[in-house]
Amino acid sequence: MRRRAFLKQTARSAAVAAIALRAPAVLGQAKPFAGVTIHGASFQHVFHSYLKEYIPEFEEKTGMKVDFTTQAFPVYNQRADLELSTKGSAWDFLNVTFIYSGRWIGAGWMTPLDELVSDRNQTPPDFDAKDFVAGAQSSLQDAKGATYGFAWEAGAMITGAARGDLIEKAGLRMPTTFEQLVQVCEATNGKDGVAAFVADKLHHWNWIPYLMGFGGRVFKDPPDNLTPVLDTPQAAQAAEYYANLLVKYGPPGLLSYTDDQAMRAQLSGRANIRTQAIGWMTPLAKHEESKVKSTTRYELMPAGPAGQFPGSNSHGFGIPLGAKNKKAAWAFITWAMSKDTLRRISIEKGYAAVCRRSIIDDPAYRKAMTFNGQDVAALYLKVLELGGKSGYMKYRTVPVFPQVGDKINKAMERIATKQQNARDAMKQAQAEAVEELKRGGIKLDV
Repeated sequence: MRRRAFLKQTARSAAVAAIALRAPAVLGQAKPFAGVTIHGASFQHVFHSYLKEYIPEFEEKTGMKVDFTTQAFPVYNQRADLELSTKGSAWDFLNVTFIYSGRWIGAGWMTPLDELVSDRNQTPPDFDAKDFVAGAQSSLQDAKGATYGFAWEAGAMITGAARGDLIEKAGLRMPTTFEQLVQVCEATNGKDGVAAFVADKLHHWNWIPYLMGFGGRVFKDPPDNLTPVLDTPQAAQAAEYYANLLVKYGPPGLLSYTDDQAMRAQLSGRANIRTQAIGWMTPLAKHEESKVKSTTRYELMPAGPAGQFPGSNSHGFGIPLGAKNKKAAWAFITWAMSKDTLRRISIEKGYAAVCRRSIIDDPAYRKAMTFNGQDVAALYLKVLELGGKSGYMKYRTVPVFPQVGDKINKAMERIATKQQNARDAMKQAQAEAVEELKRGGIKLDV
């Protein structure tokens, strides 16, 4: 009996020791990735500049080195599309760009993440994948609901004015209609040496709300009918209106501006109004380099004759199928997308476009998103509601949108540089888009 009791006690001790030695979630270990270097990439965005400030803390905690590079939007997407299509291993994590999500996920080029999410040894217990806003996650899932990324931005387009004081001195208010936007630009352009309007060269994002506001569309009925409809009177009217904003009221060299250049024109007070995703707007009131913190004003995207259609999108971090260090990449993503990291970026840096419901509902977030007495968080949620109710953003996640978007960009450049009038430029964009989609085997009505 004594021998039997001894054996039982030994077995129990061994079981307890096994439990104690079981590997916890990777970030709970001491320097679990010492000597590992992961490589990641995305397009330039203010969120990434904030995130990079915190990465040294992650590196110190895990022993991992993070090589995270950012490039201009078109440059990054072109490189990422090539890298993914060849099953390359240059990057361990990358941004899943909204307009390419249907293509990259649908082609099987991204790693499904659900198995990692459910692995308690790989995912911290407080990660809480269900806390991410469903609308922001929808473009990062396939038709069966499998997840391929987690959103760092729910981009909601609003109007931001760096020099709202100029608008008020002119006896006007922040514009809420297309007509008022022109009135404000006309009344304030050149005052104090400030250009009334600014934008970046991504016209297929910036211009679409104006297209829809005039009653136009990109496709007939996405995702079912992908026949382009860019040669309508409404499209020509919208193109002429927007090109006029760029040419007549923009600063010199505007047609070559990147996202970051447009933001810095506002931060410095050289340009006033911009209609863009909220992540680019809140730095006006919060960024340490901003010279316009006290004069910043915000409003919803102006409405056109056909209604109000502010752009909304979502981008997220995912893992390429060919990545070499998937576990290390996942450890980085769970840290970067954790409640703590995102809350710090939101509260400390004023980043508004956060995708976790727990942060959006946090009173500290609402307080941090109040600038010069304006509840910017309320504007943010309003845009998400507008996009979710009507589904007008469906055009942007279909796999063929990047090709059509490229034709839109080129058409807008031709109009703004007076190479073509709006009608002819959009007619050419339509013909080029139809030809390319037909070559790709897309069934069209024309």
